[in-house]
Formats: sequence, structure tokens, C-alpha cells
Amino acid sequence: MSYDSNRAILSQQAGRESSARTYPRYLPLAIREAKGVEVTDMDGNEYYDCLAGAGTLALGHNHPAVVEAMETAIDADRPIHTLDISTPAKERFVDSLFESLPDEFSDRAKVQFCSPAGTDAVEAALKLVKTATGNRSVLGFQGAYHGMTSGALALMGDTDAKEPLPGLPNDVHHLPYPYDYRSPFGPDSDHRTASRYVENLLDDPESGITDPAGMILEPVQGEGGALPAPDEWLREIRRITRERDIPLILDEIQAGLGRTGELYAFEHADITPDVVTLSKAIGGGLPLAVVVYDGSLDVWEPGAHAGTFRGNQLAMAAGEATIDYILEHDLDDHAARVGKRLRSSLEAMAEQFEVVGDVRGRGLMLGLEFVDPDAAWQGAGPHAPHSEFATAVQSACFDRGLIIELGGRGGATARFLPPLVLTADQADEVAAIFEEAVAAVAADTNAPEAPA
Repeated sequence: MSYDSNRAILSQQAGRESSARTYPRYLPLAIREAKGVEVTDMDGNEYYDCLAGAGTLALGHNHPAVVEAMETAIDADRPIHTLDISTPAKERFVDSLFESLPDEFSDRAKVQFCSPAGTDAVEAALKLVKTATGNRSVLGFQGAYHGMTSGALALMGDTDAKEPLPGLPNDVHHLPYPYDYRSPFGPDSDHRTASRYVENLLDDPESGITDPAGMILEPVQGEGGALPAPDEWLREIRRITRERDIPLILDEIQAGLGRTGELYAFEHADITPDVVTLSKAIGGGLPLAVVVYDGSLDVWEPGAHAGTFRGNQLAMAAGEATIDYILEHDLDDHAARVGKRLRSSLEAMAEQFEVVGDVRGRGLMLGLEFVDPDAAWQGAGPHAPHSEFATAVQSACFDRGLIIELGGRGGATARFLPPLVLTADQADEVAAIFEEAVAAVAADTNAPEAPA
């Protein structure tokens, strides 16, 4: 078969891949070339890629520093696969990784290499804290996404993904995440209500929760709709967990390494976690996942967590190059500046279109939530999520050369995860395409504009 067009490849894919495939259903393209922030499909159409491997491609597609690092490794006949046997490439990667982390954390840290997906880092983190504490209960949060393996899936907020699956781990308890637009405590509450709730729950002998092995949270919920936790709330959660000797696991798999305008999202709140899970950007676009944790927790036995591909040497070379480039070029600061510019454009749309309910995020991890102000709604927040409108906007963006992701409640939040090398001019072009798409869908659906 000739694979020379989108149609030919998508047809073959539909016939051979499982029904669980996702992105091709609403991003119907096959990619021929990719460079920086742009991709070109088999039919020659060009797109701005604001999905970027769900945040994996921190430096964009085929960045010269990453390509050179991989070519050097291959040309030198260096090993590609080593299990957890060390190499100079591995040690250099750990050097760069620890350099990127705050000193007060990295000075006490150990690192565990995992199988190459972030979900396995979450599984390892759960094993780590359960072994260290001897406890079994785990505290997670509503709206969370930590992966698709069993333990990580049990922590997920989205019940649709879990409902068909009996036998997920028990002793998992979901706490309210501070989501101002849709606070479960009502419109007059704020993050202080959420932290007081957690503290009261942990101190209540009738709460039904046994002593926790750990608490896991995303400083910015990604798939949950680009929801940043307030800094004060994170500081309170850190105080609450520290006072009760509950290890705090921060999932930085999507937010980490510069995306939010700091190298790590927890740095906005100036806290020190006990455990950090990392993947996506740290491998330079190749599969790699690690857990970095306080050495006091390092009591598990040899072989307590393993994985055949935890020795992915090409990913370590690419990851070292990526981390070094981000540090040398202050891409965290760049993400903060360009993200602020893009967010300002999105906020202007909230003034223009009543269907835009909330704009939020940090750095180049942004979300815009669509709502239906005319729908009957009894849930949290002033208006119902408008899933159909969001889906139509995603399609309209795609038709105009812009790839975005959806997430959040009802998949009603347009999410922006472009490479950190996005320029100010490109951010303006992305915003212009997105606004045009929103206006077109609003015109087709007679969605009202915001009142003057």
C-alpha cells in the first residue's frame, strides 16, 4: 500500500489499530515533517502544534541540540539499552536533572529510573511511600490525572475511564482541588475552605481514612483543564502533610521543566516536596520517566521497582541536551513572558464571547473553558460546561492550521501546550487563529457575544 496521503494512512490505521486510539479521531492527519512549533501533514498542510506530544516536546520538533545529542550517541557506538547499569550518559543526565531542581530538594535527593511512561513513575512513587511508611491509604484529588496503569488510574478524577474496570486498588481517597470557577463548596468559598477541609478530615477519627501513606497532587492539573493550584493553598497543604508526617508527592510529569514559567511548578509556591514524578519533557521527546525523592524514604529493597526500558540511553542523551538548553537559555522565563502574552489574548476573548467562562493557567500551560450560559445547570460553577462548542472549536482550529487539545470537565476546556520555544509572534498568530475559530463556531451556533 502507498502511504502518500492523509486518507491512505488514516484508513489503514483505522483498520488495524484498536478502538482505544484517540487523537486521530479528532485530529485527522498523518505527519510527514516536523520542525520547531510546526508540523506538515502528508497532504502538505501546515499546522501550529500547541499539543506538542501532550507537553513532551519542550524544545519543539527536531530541535538541533536534541538531534545532535542523539546523533553523537549513535555515531560513537554508545549503548542504547542498559537496564539500570550506569553509563557516562546516564550520570550526565542525572547531573543536569539535579541541577534543574532546587538545591534544598536535590541535595537530599535520590532518583529511581522507571519504565518509560509517566504513569510508571506514579506507580513507583506509590510503592516508595507505602514501603517507607508502612501505610496503605493514598490521598488524591478530584480532577486529577496521573496515568492509565492500575494505581495511577485509581487516583484519576475522571470516573468514565475507571467505571468499566473492576478491581482497581482501594484505599484511595479523593479530596477537593481548589477550582475557583467550580468550587464544590459554593461560590463564596476559596482555597482556604479546601485546605481547612483537608486538615479537618485528617484530624477527624471518624473520617474513615486510615493513616495515609502519602498524598499526590498536580501543582497544575493538566488533563483536568489547566488548573493551577493557588500558591497559598500549596503552602498550606505542605504544612498539613509535614506536620502529620505524610509524604507529599508532586506530579510534575506535564508541568515540569519550565512549562509554567518556573523550572518546576511547585517553585511558584516556594515549597519542598518529598517526592516528584517526572516524564515527558525530561526525555527530550523520547520515553523516559523518573521519581526523585527525599533520601529518608529510600528504604525499599533492591528490585522493589524495575522496568526493562528504564535504561533508555538515547532518551538520557536527548534529555540532558534538553535540560541544559532550557537552563542556558532561561526558557522558563521565556515561557512566562510568552505565556502571559498568549493569556492576555485569551482573556480578551472572554470579554468578547459569553461562551468563554474561564481563562487560566501558568506560563505555556493554559486553558480556556467554554460554557453554555443558557443551559439549566445544577452543578458547581455558574454555567454548564459546553462540550459540543469546545469540540467544534477544536475542529475549526484544525481546519485553520492549529492543533490544540481539549480537557477539563466535559472536555470543554481548550488547552494550549506549545513548545517552550514559541515566539511572541507565533503566540499572536496562534491567538488570532483561535479567535477566528471561536467566532466562526459562535456564528454557526448563534452563541451570544458578551454584553458590552
